[in-house]
Amino acid sequence: MSNLSSPILQLSFLGTIRLRVVRRSLLVVTLIVLATAALFVVQLLTGTFPIAVSRVWATLTGHGTAVEEFVVYTLRLPRALTAVLAGAALGGSGAVYQSVTRNPLGSPDIIGFTYGASFGAVLSIVVLGSSDVAVTISALAGGLGVALLVYLLSMRGGVQGYRLILVGIGISSVLAALVSYLLLKANIIDAQEAYVWLTGSLNGSTWSDVWIGLVGLAVLGPVLVGLGPGLRLAEMGDQAALGLGVHVGRNRLCALGFGAALCAIAVVCAGPITFISLAAPQIARRLTGTPTVRVIPSMAVGALLLLGSDALAQKLFPQSQLPVGITTLALGGGYLAWLIAREGRSRIG
Repeated sequence: MSNLSSPILQLSFLGTIRLRVVRRSLLVVTLIVLATAALFVVQLLTGTFPIAVSRVWATLTGHGTAVEEFVVYTLRLPRALTAVLAGAALGGSGAVYQSVTRNPLGSPDIIGFTYGASFGAVLSIVVLGSSDVAVTISALAGGLGVALLVYLLSMRGGVQGYRLILVGIGISSVLAALVSYLLLKANIIDAQEAYVWLTGSLNGSTWSDVWIGLVGLAVLGPVLVGLGPGLRLAEMGDQAALGLGVHVGRNRLCALGFGAALCAIAVVCAGPITFISLAAPQIARRLTGTPTVRVIPSMAVGALLLLGSDALAQKLFPQSQLPVGITTLALGGGYLAWLIAREGRSRIG
């Protein structure tokens, strides 16, 4: 039993599994999940073909009309689920990278791992003319390959957060140039398909995207949560973490690898959507009041951010099918400028 006045809850499962949970974090995550669920329902109800709550429930229980089943099962439900899963994956990946780099700018899209997955997918679409499965494999290989390359180039004298960021930015610039070259040489149809994919879009999301995101989160999410305590100890310094029994190098390499894989999963499902992995961990940290970023709150915030961004894109531009990547780019650009300015002021102070 835990003290009711304590900020830490001791939770036991099956008599053997024990978890220590910060009360405020639990409350914040619960509220975010409820807000996400409410927005999820709104997304199922609204659109160019509004459906009442009773009719959505009838459709989900197998009593809807053919039109209602098409709208709910083919158009809205896969799109909303993909937004939640991809957003959670981006939030969790961003939390891991910001913890490893000890820098709020250390997210996969800033460091360049998103570009790795994007390059792999564009290469598969434009050069190889591959199917969806091959595009998925290429994106995964690209993301993991860039993660490994950045780590190897940054490990001289010990991996440092600022070095990871600088090396990643340099590699992302090279990959951006290669992607532009591939699009320039591609035929118009392949180039248009690749360009829409590169923008980051939930338009046309299918149940295969949902299953990819669900399996990726189910496999990689618990691993990243398990790596969290070691990463938080490493934020105090490598020597301090080593003294407490943490295998810093192995822990950091696993975090970078699994984080890159989770980011690549999100890119496969929805394209290289920017700034979710950058903003979600910092928003979650401020809401929970914790000194470091944590994976589960970041996943919750990431899911809400991406679902909310897609809802905003649909409501503001209902006829144009605006890709959600444009919305996150517009919102995230302002957030990045504020974050850089804030970091600069804190260093000067």
